[in-house]
Amino acid sequence: MPGTVTYGLNLQAWCVFLIAAHAIPVHRCAELIEALTGARPSPGFVHAMIARAAAAVAQANQAIRALIILAHVIYADETPIRVGPGPKTRKRYLLVACTRLLTNYFLGDRSMATFGAFVFPDLAGVVVVHDRYQNYDAFPGIIHQLCAAHLLRDLADAAETYPGAIWPGQIADALRGLIHAANQARTKGLAAVPGGIAAPLIHAFRHGVLAGLSDIPRRPGRKQHPGRDLLECLRDRQDDVLRFVDDLHIRPTSNQAERDLRPAKTQQKISGRLRSEQTTRHRYAIRGYLSTAAKHGINILAALRAALEGQPWIPPIPDPP
Repeated sequence: MPGTVTYGLNLQAWCVFLIAAHAIPVHRCAELIEALTGARPSPGFVHAMIARAAAAVAQANQAIRALIILAHVIYADETPIRVGPGPKTRKRYLLVACTRLLTNYFLGDRSMATFGAFVFPDLAGVVVVHDRYQNYDAFPGIIHQLCAAHLLRDLADAAETYPGAIWPGQIADALRGLIHAANQARTKGLAAVPGGIAAPLIHAFRHGVLAGLSDIPRRPGRKQHPGRDLLECLRDRQDDVLRFVDDLHIRPTSNQAERDLRPAKTQQKISGRLRSEQTTRHRYAIRGYLSTAAKHGINILAALRAALEGQPWIPPIPDPP
């Protein structure tokens, strides 16, 4: 009677590394492991490693979540993904809350229930850089920085919608000028954009908004022209748009969150839909741990092996800003 086959930690770590870090499907992962090592684990063994690794990194993910809640600034975004067996997959959303050194994912949808189950209710005085999706406004502990990249895209759309208008270009130029000034001030070690530089750009920004509002009068009823909605947001939430000018710890865009969500799109291009919601949660529990380790310069294979040994790498507590 044949004995039980036992695979070492290195092979186990390779299985998880190929699946979670490189989106390799389970059967191809087993084939690659055989080509690399001569041992061929069964697809069942490879698939079971996803849940095992997710459990192994749970303690680290709790620490990552706690550090995100305590951060001064975090970046948030969400992206649709397809989850479920067969052709009728269910559209879900993968949410991310992250910093330059931390990544935390959450699978759900764009409902308030999902947002309420993620980190947002626990934030107190934390600046969240986001795309102005309305659910972020429901949490009183959040201080908002509206993503300037999204606003610039909206302004570019407005320039096409209103080809004769000057205000979209004027507002966009002022916003780009403030972003450039913030980048220059940050490289000089300053805490904020100097007032003499910021003031004329903010004046141009405000003047452009007022000019646009006079060009696009408010219509009766709640539904307004998209350009009017954008201009009212820029007028009413100017502090949330330009917060990065007075605090250079705040980046003006949510590009960090978009970068941390990009692997979800890569995964779907490589291996298609994910068949199970629970397995998807496991994958992104592992992915958040690996992303955080990589941001700290930790070898992710070593971090995986440590977790599977029962000693997961834990991110250090950062110095205050």
